[in-house]
Order: sequence, then C-alpha cells, then structure tokens
Amino acid sequence: VVVTGSDDRLWKMWALPDGNIIMTGEGHTDWLSGCCFHPSGTQLVTSSGDATVRIWDLSKRGCILTLEGHAQAVWDCSWHSCGDFVASASMDSTSKIWDVNSERCRYTLRGHKDSVNSIEFLPFSNTVLTSSADKTLSLWDART
Repeated sequence: VVVTGSDDRLWKMWALPDGNIIMTGEGHTDWLSGCCFHPSGTQLVTSSGDATVRIWDLSKRGCILTLEGHAQAVWDCSWHSCGDFVASASMDSTSKIWDVNSERCRYTLRGHKDSVNSIEFLPFSNTVLTSSADKTLSLWDART
C-alpha cells in the first residue's frame, strides 16, 4: 500500500501491485505536499499548501484533527516512531512539533533563514532532521 498527495487537494491510497485505489481523502483546501503513515498503520498525516497539517483515521475514513499554526504552506510532515508526535516543515521558515494527544503545538523550531522543505524524525530517537532553501541541514532535539 502506498499513499500519494496531489495538486487536486486529495490523497489517495493505492494497493500494490495492481494499482487499485483503496481510499481517497478530501478536506484540504490547497495542494498536498506530504503524506506519512502512523507507525501502527492506522492513521495518516498530511501537509498542505493551505498551511495546515491533518491527521486522518483510516478506519473512520476521515480527518480527525486539523493542526493550525503555520503562517504559510506546509511542505512536509513526519510521525515520531512512538506515534504521539508529528513534525511539520513550512515555507514560513519554521518547523513544529505537534503533540497529537493534546492537539497542540509543543515546540516551534526557529533557526532556518528560508523555507523549511523537509523534516524527518530519526528512527527511535527524539532527533529531527530538517532541510531548508537556505541550503542548510539542521539536527534538533525535539524535546527542547
């Protein structure tokens, strides 16, 4: 199974190898830039040009949480391996660590001088890697 996001504001889940569409999600008001499965495979996080991050429950076939706080488009998103936190990277030059259980931003990571284009939690750690249009990579401790 793979998930794709598109300019049509939808994400689609595809079965491999036959390529049949299993599920489609709609709710973002602009293009999708990132999709990432929850470690358990039961949820999905998406990022969008509408400056939001959305959590989708795959069994309910719908959005269960919209995270708002970025000032511009969100380029990428990533789950922490424990499944309780999401990281997002934005055109507004910041990244955010979201606590899914409390439904709020835990930390805003500031330091890049241009758009933050990608973000990833390192496996089984609290370290986050970001890359930016300012031509730098940064490693962050997501706890501080």
